[in-house]
Amino acid sequence: MKRPLQALLLLLSGLGLLHATVVTDHYLRYVKPGMHLLLVASGALLLVLGAAEAWSLWRKARDEGEAGDDRQAAPTHDEAATHDEAVTHDEAVTHDEAVTHDEAVTHDEAHAHGHDHSTPPRVAWLLLLPALSLLFYAPPAIGAYTASREAPKAVAVTDQDDFDPLPKTSPLPITLTDFTTRVQQDRDRAIDGRTVEMTGFVTPDKGASAEGGGGDEATSWYLTRAIVSCCAADAQFVKVRVHGAPPPPADTWVTLTGTWHPSGTLGTRTAEAALDAHTVKKAPRPPNAYADAVPLTN
Repeated sequence: MKRPLQALLLLLSGLGLLHATVVTDHYLRYVKPGMHLLLVASGALLLVLGAAEAWSLWRKARDEGEAGDDRQAAPTHDEAATHDEAVTHDEAVTHDEAVTHDEAVTHDEAHAHGHDHSTPPRVAWLLLLPALSLLFYAPPAIGAYTASREAPKAVAVTDQDDFDPLPKTSPLPITLTDFTTRVQQDRDRAIDGRTVEMTGFVTPDKGASAEGGGGDEATSWYLTRAIVSCCAADAQFVKVRVHGAPPPPADTWVTLTGTWHPSGTLGTRTAEAALDAHTVKKAPRPPNAYADAVPLTN
């Protein structure tokens, strides 16, 4: 990769990061909000490095141009300079020969172990793709496509004494993890008959669709939340099966209310994390979309 292209790649990468973090909030599709300042700093640093490289190239081209003009003007000097020029020429030839020898040695050394370390590897070209995508087409956030191919995240086992009394609010706002824990581990069955309210995105139940038959199983789908520790690459999914409502389009964010769908023995691991939906309303994607929490508002 030539130096001008290296400078261009640095500039595009810096602009792409700043576009995803300062101009838009696209970075939230890939990492947690806590990474914002680090990404902004990284984008600014790449931009400065690219500008410095471009400035260095411009200075070098200008100096070489001035040196060329001086060499063209040298024959017009008086004859007294001829000897000096000859000497200089001989020294230059000697220097050129030395440089040529050094370059040959360097070239031989480079090939002695198979490759040249003086330029970045060609694989660096692959960085051009994410840089351009952040500028012109940001890939979507992880959603139903990935969630439908991943097993639900296992909920932590909770001791019986850890369950506090549920608030009397109705509908009761609750996370998908808390709902699953109450259904499968709360032997007091406090969740039985309670109307809860949860928010997540829609994941089709491909197994039920394949079975078909027009029954309830054919129309069930999953309310889903993604949980990430650092970035989208380590995402895990928690799902609650939804019955009694037609499935909205995949990846649609919804807020639904409903009651536990009887399946298995409530308060034990045999109980399914499932809900009979009463209402389903379309909702905006919350800022804390990569956490299983009650939705925040902008």
